[in-house]
Amino acid sequence: MTDTLHRPAATTHVTVGRGPVSPSDLVAVARHSAGVRLADDALTEIARTRAVVEALADDVDPHYGISTGFGALATQHIPVERRAQLQRSLVRSHAAGSGPEVEREVVRALMLLRLSTLATGRTGVRPVVAQTYAAILDAGITPVVHEYGSLGCSGDLAPLAHCALVLMGEGEVRDADGVRRPAAEVLRENRIEPVELAEKEGLALINGTDGMLGMLLLGLHDLRELLVAADIAAAMSVESLLGTDAVFADDLQALRPHPGQAASAANLRTLLAGSGIMASHRTPDCTRVQDAYSLRCAPQVHGAARDTADHAALVASRELSAAVDNPVITVDDRVESNGNFHGAPVAYVLDFLAIAVADVASMSERRTDRFLDVARNHGLPPFLADDPGVDSGHMIAQYTAAGIVSELKRLAAPASVDSIPSSAMQEDHVSMGWAAARKLRRALDGLTRVVAIELLTAARAMDLRAPLEPSPATGAVRDVLRASGAAGPGPDRFLAPEIEAAVEAVRGGAVRQAAETALDHPLT
Repeated sequence: MTDTLHRPAATTHVTVGRGPVSPSDLVAVARHSAGVRLADDALTEIARTRAVVEALADDVDPHYGISTGFGALATQHIPVERRAQLQRSLVRSHAAGSGPEVEREVVRALMLLRLSTLATGRTGVRPVVAQTYAAILDAGITPVVHEYGSLGCSGDLAPLAHCALVLMGEGEVRDADGVRRPAAEVLRENRIEPVELAEKEGLALINGTDGMLGMLLLGLHDLRELLVAADIAAAMSVESLLGTDAVFADDLQALRPHPGQAASAANLRTLLAGSGIMASHRTPDCTRVQDAYSLRCAPQVHGAARDTADHAALVASRELSAAVDNPVITVDDRVESNGNFHGAPVAYVLDFLAIAVADVASMSERRTDRFLDVARNHGLPPFLADDPGVDSGHMIAQYTAAGIVSELKRLAAPASVDSIPSSAMQEDHVSMGWAAARKLRRALDGLTRVVAIELLTAARAMDLRAPLEPSPATGAVRDVLRASGAAGPGPDRFLAPEIEAAVEAVRGGAVRQAAETALDHPLT
């Protein structure tokens, strides 16, 4: 999914090598095509630690990735004259992905993160390797990377190998115009010289968690926006189902002091302020004591998802500060093997987020369903239909949401609990973090659609409550949905385009912008 409104300020270039890449810089490069530059200090450190690797090149003692084979072949000594071939062979053999192409933003994200690790100087590559990698990214050249090939340990090997292959002038890319072409041809047009890899460099280009981390950061960016949209949808549902906002009071929420819950409840209070529909049933003759859980407990569920996202962001921040490679050049210039490429920390939170996404969507779909049932919708027509029986209203829109939620529950099954041994049992436990990231991206798209269907349904119910007036914020959201092509109540019509219009209003930020403009302050 993409976000065209609440994105980081457009940046002409992001400088890599002045510390960890920020999440906003990653979104700018990956999604909005910002260019990249390498910091001069980074190039100095890269050159310094390259000298450490070169000093070991003629050492009689074996050094993994420099004078030995890889994985289960680590005991094989490689003579000096064949070590350049070793690096080429590594990249070519590991560029073994299969399946559909991975999205451009994912490839750019993983390339930026690999470049950031190269810029630490901990990988032992020559400056020309990092400079060429940066030039490819800066030119908008995107290596063709495939869906399958990473086990999330030793990092995202196949996806990164497809990028390294392009550095060598081989493989396929999408040029800056998105046309799929041979890499050598596109590099030549952009005056980028392919690199002849030397000792350690092929390994340094492919041994990292960059793909799964990039998708985690993009996913967190999108999820935070979606949780605000979910609050807006919940507020519109509470309002149009004649629910109560008393349960969202600050003192009640403070009795259970989860920060995400407090933020969601604050959004709901703000969104419902000034609603004529809410005021219409704040009377002594109202007999409703409390609402169904899908209305009353929205802050608890949406808030738990926020807190889960905060935990995932903490893990991501630590990973952004890492220099993941094996072997690695330590700060005191030792060359050491390690296990930092294992994707478990990232894989776990990717799976955790998929659980939260499924639950938020599940609650949203339940609110949509309440609108359609005359036993629960408090005076609205069956299925919000114009002429029930002749018209079906939003009956099948709820089916669509239910079908998506069912899939999200399947996608919530963790990938990180699986492990299939590889490399002749040398790599006998893997994280499956790449798979966790891929299913999270699909889950976020599903949540976008489920929330959009709730918004569309709540807006129709809101119109059916006329002449009662909604709050300024929820009314503004209703109006932006109408302006986007999602018409109000009336006889049945082709509904799919209206659902897609609502999806784009959520995805593009128009829903949030409408609410915040009416409120004259941001939602959190």
